[in-house]
Amino acid sequence: VQLQASGGGLVQAGGSLRLSCAASGRTFSSDAMSWFRQAPGKEREFVATISRSSRYTNYADFVEGRFTISRNDAKNSVYLQMNGLKPEDTAVYYCAADTRYQTLINVDDISYWGQGTLVTVSS
Repeated sequence: VQLQASGGGLVQAGGSLRLSCAASGRTFSSDAMSWFRQAPGKEREFVATISRSSRYTNYADFVEGRFTISRNDAKNSVYLQMNGLKPEDTAVYYCAADTRYQTLINVDDISYWGQGTLVTVSS
């Protein structure tokens, strides 16, 4: 079972990026899936989550309407569209999955982690 995150890069403040996470090894349509991030010297933190069938989504307060999480179960993938990026959004972004919960907000609830993709926002 593997989660492969991609789409990170260097962008100027105010710019946009779309992160993708492709799952392999089994079908993830029954999993809640999430994005977390970890900035240098900081703990990993929740960014966004989406339930199976896309019924529920939830975002961290700092997102402030700038990010949108979505999933395509036919492609076994989850996405994070990030607009209005700020320098404080600079971090390694990780996708995550688990079947046990409707949504995934807590780091301790995660069974599967992707390898991370680096997002750097310049001022």
